[in-house]
Amino acid sequence: MTALRPHRTKAMLRPDPRRVLARSFIPGEWASVQGTSRVGAVVDRVLAIPEEDVAGLLAGIRDGFGARHRDFDAILQRHAATVQAHAQGAHLSDERLCLLGAYFTQEYAVEGAALTNPSIVAAPGAAGAGPDELAFIMSARAIGEGHISSITFRTGVLDGEGEVRMDTPTGFVLAGTRREPAYDREIFGRQLIRAGADPDVVTQMTRHLPTRFSMDELETWLRAFMDHHGFGSVVHEVVRLSHWLASANYIVTYPPESAHDERVIFPSGPTESRGMEDARFVRFVDDDGTIRYLATYTAFDGFEIRPQLIDTPDFTTFRISTIHGVRDRTKGMALFPRRIGGRYVTLIRPDHESIAVSSSDHLREWETPAQTVWRPSMPWDLIQLGNNGSPIETEAGWLVLTHGVGAMRRYVMGALLLDLDDPTRQLGYLPHALLEPSEDERNGYVPNVVYSCGGLVHDGRLVVPYGFSDVGAGIATFALDALLDRLTAAG
Repeated sequence: MTALRPHRTKAMLRPDPRRVLARSFIPGEWASVQGTSRVGAVVDRVLAIPEEDVAGLLAGIRDGFGARHRDFDAILQRHAATVQAHAQGAHLSDERLCLLGAYFTQEYAVEGAALTNPSIVAAPGAAGAGPDELAFIMSARAIGEGHISSITFRTGVLDGEGEVRMDTPTGFVLAGTRREPAYDREIFGRQLIRAGADPDVVTQMTRHLPTRFSMDELETWLRAFMDHHGFGSVVHEVVRLSHWLASANYIVTYPPESAHDERVIFPSGPTESRGMEDARFVRFVDDDGTIRYLATYTAFDGFEIRPQLIDTPDFTTFRISTIHGVRDRTKGMALFPRRIGGRYVTLIRPDHESIAVSSSDHLREWETPAQTVWRPSMPWDLIQLGNNGSPIETEAGWLVLTHGVGAMRRYVMGALLLDLDDPTRQLGYLPHALLEPSEDERNGYVPNVVYSCGGLVHDGRLVVPYGFSDVGAGIATFALDALLDRLTAAG
């Protein structure tokens, strides 16, 4: 029997505080104790700088920061535009506009604290430079100031010997351009009701909206609805929830010439204002052969968590969507890489400690009750367990990587096998841990943890990127046959 031992590759990710976003910065509160806007006061001070001093000040800023960002002047001008109304119509030269923008810009180290919890998928195109090679894209949870999590990417190649070559990041970081999607009237109405809006008011409000509508159309109708029905508490709540729901669904795009590792999906909606955690990406093949990349992640607003969906055909344009249905406020949702019996299928953790399977006709709505397939039962998972990413299809069944929490809150990884045609039926499980934190991986912000958000199989090897102790990430590989041989039959 082939030995089942993890091969920890030389690929290692550590947080790099030099990777910084140039974000909009609003100093303090909008209103000071004197009742005068601080933004207006700062704008006035910048406008009062003598014209002969502007060029020199801007040159110093460009020298200190320009090389760290793509299109630095464009960023400064964009941020200046957000406060330019306070200039009260004053004509600003291009240089003064850039200088104004610099006072309303800050650098944010997206991975200043940690880079962890990765998932890996075959890249679009997927071919490597040589035979038996596979190009991949790896997502990771980047944690920065304030413990705010965003989603970042790395690229590399898997060779035929089980080794990994990571590409060197360019050093730039881009947040992308946000825009609003076209909303689906039926889904929008159902999600409003699930969020707590009055069903009768929602029906009255949405029935005159187009089948597909824009944010502008929604705003126009909300104003007309309030004019007609007044602004009582019930209507007020529906309007509030409509804005909340619309803002939580958006599209973010990146310049096609930018590298994948430059693209960071930074929190941009109300549900994720305090972080986008643990994206589980999967290469999804639909029944007609269409390939796209889906991910579920945990959105956190500082008070509540909820699963949300990312949908991208190419890792250049990403649609972010809310998910509603069974156990809205749970972690650990992971989609299967194809439909089963014509339905989408997902792993979830409805009781916060077990692994269950649910199915749906729609990616954003999950009403079917979940069926538990694995409960805490091993010494290393008696506190709780969950998945470590989307199931991986093998000839033997769906291979599910798991994590278990045991004594001393120690996280280890395990494995399950589910039936290909009926994933609610368990075929086997690994009777021992698959991967444990090594001695040099156990110390960090959250000690004694190994955790993955998804692996893949390449050339007979299971490839598992994993985070350790909320510090960094590595990649381990396993002989797939050896793992399948050691799975104990269920029942």
